[in-house]
Amino acid sequence: MKHLNRTVALGAALVLFTAMTPALADGVAYVNKGLIGIGRIPANQKDKFGETFGSGSGMAIDTKSWTREGATYKGSLWLLPDRGYNVVGTTDYRPRLNTISIELAPTAPGAAPAAGQEQSGVKATLADTMLLTDDKGADATGLDPSNGVRAAAGDMPILPEANGKLALDDEAIVRLPDGTMFISDEYGPNIYRFSAEGRLMSATQPPAALVPMRHGKPNFASDNPGPGAAEPDPKDPETGRQNNQGLEGMSMTPDGRFLIAVLQSAPRQDGGDSGSTRQNTRALVYDASDLAHLKLAHEYVVPLPVFTDAKGKTKVAAQSEIVALSDKSFLMLARDSGNGQGVKGDESLYRKIEIVDLSAATDIANGPFDAADKPVAPKGMLDASVTPAKLTPFIDINDKGELGRFGLHNGAPNDKNNLSEKWEAMSLAPVLDPKLPDDYFLFVANDNDFLTQDGFQVGAAYKAEDGADVDTTFLVYQVTLPGLSGNTTQ
Repeated sequence: MKHLNRTVALGAALVLFTAMTPALADGVAYVNKGLIGIGRIPANQKDKFGETFGSGSGMAIDTKSWTREGATYKGSLWLLPDRGYNVVGTTDYRPRLNTISIELAPTAPGAAPAAGQEQSGVKATLADTMLLTDDKGADATGLDPSNGVRAAAGDMPILPEANGKLALDDEAIVRLPDGTMFISDEYGPNIYRFSAEGRLMSATQPPAALVPMRHGKPNFASDNPGPGAAEPDPKDPETGRQNNQGLEGMSMTPDGRFLIAVLQSAPRQDGGDSGSTRQNTRALVYDASDLAHLKLAHEYVVPLPVFTDAKGKTKVAAQSEIVALSDKSFLMLARDSGNGQGVKGDESLYRKIEIVDLSAATDIANGPFDAADKPVAPKGMLDASVTPAKLTPFIDINDKGELGRFGLHNGAPNDKNNLSEKWEAMSLAPVLDPKLPDDYFLFVANDNDFLTQDGFQVGAAYKAEDGADVDTTFLVYQVTLPGLSGNTTQ
């Protein structure tokens, strides 16, 4: 028995050592100390408007509310759902933002949670829901803008529109100190600024290379038409962002000077027309000194991770969220699709958080590659004149040892403890330990696609296919991010 205990202890030490091996990026040692907490919001949760709660396409922790009392932390965060429950096409779901109260009782890195408490370290409670409206205060919609384009007016560029309403497929959120917020979307793909009350204030259109074009004109359809709406012609854009591959990740630099937004995968003309060649995506770095008029300051090619699927085919892990560390580096969550609780595939082959270093990459902002007719990576082959960003692996979300400590797994059985398909939200909160000034809690949340057996949305009850009941789940890691605290204005 002594030998068995010693073996278990050595195994735990090895897992902890492996998790805490620094990731070196641009000479900085970043450390993943591992999972320290798990929590859930049940799949059948209803929001303030009586509709099925939508979970994490985007997340922003309110660091002003974040406090520590002994070993317990309390605060709140904003969780952004996307365009609503979709089965066949899209619905007239009103875009909204949820406020979540959070209580965190972290497990020490590498330690085992108390028996029966593996997934109660994070207590998340829905506190409020706010609708997002257009600049006139009218309802927006999640409907696919099949052929709808709202004309430019004043400072507003052309915008996606469906049934006369502003069409939004929200993906990422940045909450500013004054309560206003930037929200990125798939359809435009645009960056919107909303008031603290949820009213549209301004909009930023990306370079022409990212705007979806059909027959030589902007067309924001994503080939998910709502009831009675026509399918787009052609199905896919000819240039610009691919369907459902918009500005998935967005984050403000800690000093508040720059806003970084990243396309989920390469534009159509850069290999984005194929799942095996879409790896060269774009990172847009905007000067945010004038919040109403973002100015493109820098732009870089980011090479998304490539992996081999179970059939031996080359696949690209699309990015799902970013957290800015500076104007030259950010964390990026990249993942596969079609695997996890709630979908038919069970085992994910790629879910990782990478460190992206832009310092040696070629700045292509405001140059020829920002035009739709000048690909930077035709058929996925990067132009020889362009040096891409550098990626360094940081956190493997699928790590079986880490998941197992908290009663989770990746793969069969495809039950509620199998990670769900879509992990799309990240945000940081300080550990608030003077002995660990560079340590943070990295919150990661899933987008559960509103999958429940007790659903209600847009005036009708629904049940997700195949009996799916997918909770909103929070994974919390403790990480060391040197120098981040010295760059923040918050």
